[in-house]
Amino acid sequence: MGSELPVAVVLVAMDDEAAPFLDLASEVGEPERVGFAERRQITLAGRQVVLMRTGIGFVNATAAGMSAILRHGADVPLISAGSAGGLAKGVAVGDVLLGVQLVNADADARAFGYELGQVPGMPKVYDAAPGLADTVRRAAASIQAQDPNFPGSAGLVPTSRGSAQAPAGLVLREGTIGSGEIFATADLALRLRADFPDMLAIDMESAALAQLCHNFDVDFVSVRAASDLCAPDGTEFLTHIDDAALRSARVVTAMIGLLAG
Repeated sequence: MGSELPVAVVLVAMDDEAAPFLDLASEVGEPERVGFAERRQITLAGRQVVLMRTGIGFVNATAAGMSAILRHGADVPLISAGSAGGLAKGVAVGDVLLGVQLVNADADARAFGYELGQVPGMPKVYDAAPGLADTVRRAAASIQAQDPNFPGSAGLVPTSRGSAQAPAGLVLREGTIGSGEIFATADLALRLRADFPDMLAIDMESAALAQLCHNFDVDFVSVRAASDLCAPDGTEFLTHIDDAALRSARVVTAMIGLLAG
């Protein structure tokens, strides 16, 4: 692989979320340790991309994202990929989730006049880069037209809400993705739905990366897939993480192929 600037840096939290990107890549470089993160140069859809496995949570994601910005500059967009817990009514396991807005679900400075979810001095929400969000939509539309069985749903099993399996084919939902550092099971999900009625899904990294990119004027988007519906324990997540990771990776790969540069 050459040494030209990557078209994007894709950040995932876990090895399970990195695995489908490595499978979809036509070339895979050797791993490089960057603090706790693991960095690889890969080729996706004919384009040079940096894939970073960051580790779980705000600090790990932010440290990896900061290292990417320092290395590649502010002109290379960051993409948060992998899994999320579905919160909104109608979200099904396997749905691909485009975060057009990101919010810190842990932030609460209302005592000082801020909105719930707003870090003091920061915006109420972080907006995804419009161009990146539109590229995700075009990538999803292309997959929907060409692959009605995307990516194959034979492995899905009933979820905590019974009928909430994803149908065959790609379902793209867009809205607000929240992030927090507590894995969202049923009790927390009830509070999140009450506090953030417009929240589509919850993960543990995207809002931290969105704030980082806001501060450094870097284009950002989050493209996750629902691995669970915030069930009472982690069983649903463990059952569906591989499928969710593949769905996110497929859409991000198609998106990469449409990026200019």
